[in-house]
Amino acid sequence: MKLTFLRYNTNNQLKKNKTAHASTPFTKVQSAGILFTVEDKSKHEIVKELLKRLQHEGKKVFVLAFLPEKKENFEFLFNYFTQKDISFWGQLQSEDALKFVDMPLDNLYCLDESYNPMVLNILARCKAKCRIGKYAEGHESFFELMIESKQGIKGLMEESYRYTRELR
Repeated sequence: MKLTFLRYNTNNQLKKNKTAHASTPFTKVQSAGILFTVEDKSKHEIVKELLKRLQHEGKKVFVLAFLPEKKENFEFLFNYFTQKDISFWGQLQSEDALKFVDMPLDNLYCLDESYNPMVLNILARCKAKCRIGKYAEGHESFFELMIESKQGIKGLMEESYRYTRELR
């Protein structure tokens, strides 16, 4: 039942979000976000690699992770939220997640190969100008730039970074 309300809430948030979505030339990007679902140590390392690359380019970077049940939060390096942070009525209640969605980010990189309702809710609510993620049919309204990648999370990260760097 909770997930039904969450999906309804996500669709409402997507419609209500009045952020002017557009791509920003990479040289003018000041802030970026990384959103991902915790899976394993290798994905965690890939997120850290993108974080370092963006910081090396002089971007201010914020990271938010969705931590599913029975998954390990490696290093406690990133802010995270869990399914427990969603009320029965599908309302987001995590202070960290609410701060993240209100940040006026230039780019938001979503490093998930498949999308869960929790991450979609964040994407629908966020104030990022350009949301970047893996192409998934039916999820076009959540992104301004979708990457067709068949090379796993590492390939998705590499291609997302490469394509956004080429934006002029």
